[in-house]
Amino acid sequence: MALKLRPGVFDAETEYGIVLLDGDSGEYYDLNGTGALVLRTLMAGGTAGQAAQALTEEYGVSLDDATRDVRDLLADLRSARLVEQ
Repeated sequence: MALKLRPGVFDAETEYGIVLLDGDSGEYYDLNGTGALVLRTLMAGGTAGQAAQALTEEYGVSLDDATRDVRDLLADLRSARLVEQ
């Protein structure tokens, strides 16, 4: 099941990544290019492992670092109540 934005959360592509706006709180969150790649991959139905692999291919980081980054971003997005599955 693909990750999706919680109702009331809106996204907009920027030159540098993606901005997420929580319409309920009025807060916004700016994801850089790596965060945007992870979010796009997960929202397209990809797994966390596939998102990590995409990071290694696009940015040349180690799979261990990419896996940790994906895990941390997911935890942050869930903690901020921006996404649901």
